Amino acid sequence: MAKIIYVDNNATTQVAPEVVESMIPYLGEYYGNPSSIHAFGGDVGLKLKEARRELSDLIGADPEELVFTSCGTESDSTAIRSALKAQPDKRHIITTSVEHPAVKNLVEQLGKEGYRTTTVPVDSKGRLDLVYLYQNLSDDTAVVSVMWANNETGVIFPIEEIAGKVKEKGILFHTDAVQAVGKIPIDVHKLDIDMLSLSGHKLHAPKGVGVLYVKKGTTFSPFLMGGHQEHGRRAGTENVASIIALGKAARFTAAHMEEENTRVRQLRDKLENALLDKIPHSMVNGDPENRLPNTTSIAFEFVEGESILMLMDQHGICASSGSACTSGSLEPSHVLRAMNVPFTAAHGSIRFSLSVFNTEAEIDFIVEKLPPIIERLRKMSPFWEDAQLKDRMIT
Repeated sequence: MAKIIYVDNNATTQVAPEVVESMIPYLGEYYGNPSSIHAFGGDVGLKLKEARRELSDLIGADPEELVFTSCGTESDSTAIRSALKAQPDKRHIITTSVEHPAVKNLVEQLGKEGYRTTTVPVDSKGRLDLVYLYQNLSDDTAVVSVMWANNETGVIFPIEEIAGKVKEKGILFHTDAVQAVGKIPIDVHKLDIDMLSLSGHKLHAPKGVGVLYVKKGTTFSPFLMGGHQEHGRRAGTENVASIIALGKAARFTAAHMEEENTRVRQLRDKLENALLDKIPHSMVNGDPENRLPNTTSIAFEFVEGESILMLMDQHGICASSGSACTSGSLEPSHVLRAMNVPFTAAHGSIRFSLSVFNTEAEIDFIVEKLPPIIERLRKMSPFWEDAQLKDRMIT
């Protein structure tokens, strides 16, 4: 197999070597249950406390405000369902048209269960209609859930402003910050955020561990009932090795955040500018001025994203399609549909998401290999023939 060039970090990240190293003792030698009375288990419990402190430092929280979960999806479900259970007389939920399925599909299901739901639209650059959001806040609104940054386009939403407006109305506010944590500075105590979700495998920790931040004083209803773990907020024996790894990953991402926002951003811009320059009929999806430093979604018109991915994969390049075609659907992603990206562009959208492990040589390799791939696919596309004819007529 060709050398892997991995630019799919919004899907999952490489577990940092030092993070892997931190896990190993707790997969073997130190196997005690952290809830046990004896010292063998108690020492493990102390390491969990250390990990909790490391993660709380990353987002500006107090350690006791963190609840360890299995993933970002569990954190999202717990937050939204807890808000509803805490306010049984309120039946309204507000979210956006570009949320991750962890929130989108949950809210749709709650709508079927009798809750009233409002979905905030976005414009062609993926920016929220804030006027619409604020107009729909009401005394019946139980919770507003808005992602911090979009997983496909990288567009960052004005969470500070939104949270402040929501809290003025006395409404609970939750943000899915899975893509934002570790990439941009976050201090939850400076914002009116009641609950925040994150996932370990998006910040160089292993899969299968996440966190829900719950602000002190927020009424909370557990999603999983049982034992006393997590101060009674999430039952089940802790995923010790992964939690310890997540603490180490929090330190890793904090140490590399400046690099993420300088060198990684420069690599992203180099890739984006070169591809736009070399490939006609290509464009950036989303707001180029207000997005994550590692993410670009580029639409290559008149070709299928699935075919692009397959041919890139032959060169060892790992990226993601901006459409759902890789899951067997011919429909573009709900994010691109919400942005009204033209059909001929939405189907050929590719997301490149970088990390601190990427190099300039890898970017050069992608820039070398991708333009011929697009050219090859367009020669087989009837839409491309029509586009060329229109171009000749205009000129």
